[in-house]
Amino acid sequence: MISGIEGMFLAVITFVGSHFVLGHPNIRALVVDRFGENGFKTIFTLVAAAALFWVLAAYTAAPHVEIWRPPDWSNWIPNLVVPVSAILLVAGSTVTNPTATGQDEGLADNPRPASGILTVTRHPGLWAVGLWALAHMAANGDAAGVLLFGGIAVLCFGGMSAIDTKRRVTHGADWAPFELTTSVVPFFAIVQERTTFDWSGIGWKRVAGGLVLWAILWVAHPFFIGVKPSAF
Repeated sequence: MISGIEGMFLAVITFVGSHFVLGHPNIRALVVDRFGENGFKTIFTLVAAAALFWVLAAYTAAPHVEIWRPPDWSNWIPNLVVPVSAILLVAGSTVTNPTATGQDEGLADNPRPASGILTVTRHPGLWAVGLWALAHMAANGDAAGVLLFGGIAVLCFGGMSAIDTKRRVTHGADWAPFELTTSVVPFFAIVQERTTFDWSGIGWKRVAGGLVLWAILWVAHPFFIGVKPSAF
């Protein structure tokens, strides 16, 4: 069995690649035609879970190979970025989002379904995880860390385009109003005056919930990860 950094690389390629391969409209259609929609979901979940387990096992076993030595100030990058990620995650998971699996029904009945955090970006969850990954990659200069966090970032940011493409194919004109009034890049649709910032749809409760989530992760970090975040 391949181990070390080579094994880590293969595990990450499998994890990221399986998402894009199985999520491709043509491949997905073939699997659904053979096993049905529930069968596809089961296969996708099992493959993703197995690949993720492989990645985590390979990361745990990988040797420390330094690519660069992060400066001390880089330890603060997660402290600054992860609170934003947590807010995006909470705000994005508490609103109906047509880009999310199982939440793309009813597009034809609502010409402007974007609200709340979706007026900022239509992919808040992927931005949350992607920013989290980039922040941690910046603070970890070893090869295994770069592969792990870099792979997650590629999956998140590449997944945005893949999801949009799939929605255009599956929903056609019904997808257009939502796409035209939202953006992938945060605040871009607002700057272009294609939408307006919906603060009332976000609200202080979601912001507070995100900060609470971040605080919990910050406190739990040394117990579950074994590394203490930089203190204030």
